[in-house]
Amino acid sequence: MRLTDLRPAKGSRRKPVRKGQGHGSGLGKTAGRGSKGQNSRSGGGVRPGFEGGQMPLARRMPKRGFTNIFKREFLEINVGRLNSFEDGTVVTPALLRETGVVSKRGAVKILGAGELKKSLTVQAHSFSKGAMEKIQAAGGKVEVI
Repeated sequence: MRLTDLRPAKGSRRKPVRKGQGHGSGLGKTAGRGSKGQNSRSGGGVRPGFEGGQMPLARRMPKRGFTNIFKREFLEINVGRLNSFEDGTVVTPALLRETGVVSKRGAVKILGAGELKKSLTVQAHSFSKGAMEKIQAAGGKVEVI
């Protein structure tokens, strides 16, 4: 088998409808757009969110609060997930990424859900109080990066 032999499964791909290809096709002449009006013209139609002149939903809804553009987003991991590491391991954000515990880059925060049965040195950007207590109770160390 070669790369050139690969084909989609039979019946899984349909040919696109070619509009405006003669009246025998059922979509000739006006190509399914009707005869007149805004939507029949080229470039016709209305912008997204337009409601025919009625006040759009986005403008009817009350505006409250604001978005803090400086907010720090954390990748959160519970203490229970750290049991997959061996005793005495130094757990860093890079190690968490390599082992697949965390899928993307960013600041890591350790939360306190679950039980920790191993003695680990955990390095992260932030810890909850409960997580710190559980790591230290298991004989491990907490290091804030």
